[in-house]
Amino acid sequence: MSARKRTARDPQDNSVTIEDGNKVDLLSEDNSDMKGDEWNIALLFFLYVLQGIPLGLSSAIPMYLQNRGVSYRQQAQFSFVHWPFSVKLLWAPVVDSLFSARFGRRKSWLIPTQYLIGLFMIFLSSKVEYWLGVEASDVHTPSIHILTFCFFCLNFLAATQDIAVDGWALTMLHRRNVGHASTCNSVGQTTGYFLGYVIFVGLESAEFCNTYIRSSALPYGIVTLPGFLYFWGIIFLVSTTLVALFKRERSPSHTQLTHEPDLGVAQTYKLLWNITKLPSIRTTAIILLTSKTRSNSSSPLTSLKMIDAGFPKDKLAMMAIPLVPLQIFLPLAISRYTVGPKPMNIFIAAFPYRLLFGLIAASLVWITPFVIQEGIIPIYYYGVIIAVYALHQRTGYDESMFVAVMAFFARVSDPAVGGTYMTLLNTLSNLGGNWPGTLALWMVDSLTYKACSVPELNNNTCSTNHESEFQRKYEGG
Repeated sequence: MSARKRTARDPQDNSVTIEDGNKVDLLSEDNSDMKGDEWNIALLFFLYVLQGIPLGLSSAIPMYLQNRGVSYRQQAQFSFVHWPFSVKLLWAPVVDSLFSARFGRRKSWLIPTQYLIGLFMIFLSSKVEYWLGVEASDVHTPSIHILTFCFFCLNFLAATQDIAVDGWALTMLHRRNVGHASTCNSVGQTTGYFLGYVIFVGLESAEFCNTYIRSSALPYGIVTLPGFLYFWGIIFLVSTTLVALFKRERSPSHTQLTHEPDLGVAQTYKLLWNITKLPSIRTTAIILLTSKTRSNSSSPLTSLKMIDAGFPKDKLAMMAIPLVPLQIFLPLAISRYTVGPKPMNIFIAAFPYRLLFGLIAASLVWITPFVIQEGIIPIYYYGVIIAVYALHQRTGYDESMFVAVMAFFARVSDPAVGGTYMTLLNTLSNLGGNWPGTLALWMVDSLTYKACSVPELNNNTCSTNHESEFQRKYEGG
C-alpha cells in the first residue's frame, strides 16, 4: 500500500500543504466549481452513454419475445441479463487490484472491456435474428437460453466498464466536483438507454417510419437489429481507440490528500469484507435491498402486460419521447442540491410518490384491455400514459432518486478504494431493484388464472401471447 502524502494544516486560511507544496482549500471542497473539469465531465458523460446502449437493447429484446409467443416464465429467465449490474461486486476487487500502472489503473480495464463490447456487438449482429426466430429464411421459436447467455455476457462487460468508470470518476474530477459524477451517470445512462431502446424500437418499426418519417410506405423500418448492433460495435471500437490514445489517467495531487493504494486481490476482498461490517453500511444495505420492493415488482410487467392487451410495442416505446427533455434536464436541475452535504434529502422526499406510482402503474395495466377495443387506441389514452410516465420520471428512482443516491455514494466513498466502495453501494442498490422484478415475472403465470377452450390448440393454457391472441380471435368468431 502506498504511503499517504505528508500534509500540514494551516489554521489561518483553512488549507493544507501537501508534500509537493500545493495547497488545498478545505472549505472549497464543498463548493462545486466545474472550472478545469469541463472536458473530464464531458468524457464521463460519453462513457456512461456507451454504457447505456447495451442496457437499452436488453430492454428492447423482451418486446420482441412477447410478440413471439414466449411465456412470462421465459421472460423472467431473460430478465437475468440485467443481473450483472447487481452482482458486479463479486469481481470489482479484481478490477480494482489488477492493473498496469504504466497504462493506468482504470484504463487497464476500461479499454479492453470496451473493445470486447464492440467486438461482441458485431458478432451478435450476425446471429441475433436467428436466435430471436425472426430470420426471414427460417422462422422458429426463439432460443431463450442462447439469448439470455449472450445478453448476459454483453451486460457483464458493460458492468465491468461501469466499475472502472465509477472508480475513475472519483479521481478524474476535482474533489469539490465529485458530486457531478452522479449527474453524468444519470444523464449519460439515460441517453444511452434512450438510444438503445426508444430510438431503436421506433426506427425499426415500419409503421412508425411510414407514419412519421417516410413519404411513401415500405414494409420495413429504417434500421434493423443486426444493423444497429453493428453500428454501435464500430462506435465502441473507434471511441475506445481515441480514449486510449489521447486521455491520460492521473491522480491530481491538488485535489486529493491520498493516493489510491496498490492492494492485491486478496487484500481488496478483505477490505471489502471489513467495509461490509461497518454498522452504517449494514443499515444502508437493508434499506437499499428493500426500498424498491413495492415499486419495482410492477415495473417490468407494465409494458409486457400492455402489449398483451393490444398496445403496439413501437407506440409504447415512443411514449418516452416527450419525456426526454425531462429525463435529461431534471438531473441537471437537482444537481445543485445533490452536490451539497445532504444529497439524500431528494431521495427521502421522492420515496412516497414512488410507492404511489406502483399502484398507478398496476391500475393502468388493469384498465388497458377495457380501453383498447378492436385494436383502436383512443387519443386521450396516449395523454394518460404520457402523464403517468411523466410522474414516474419526476418522482421515480430513474431520475431524482437515482441522482440523489449516486451523489450520496460518491460523497461517502473513500477515493483510495473508490472502485470497490462505489461498486459495493451500487451493487446493493441494483440488486434491490432487480430481484423484485425477476420474482414478479417468474410468478405471474402461476398467479394468473386463464381459461382457454380452443379445439385447434392441444393443452392450451393461454400462457403465451400467441395462445392468448388465438383465443381472442376464436372468441370473436
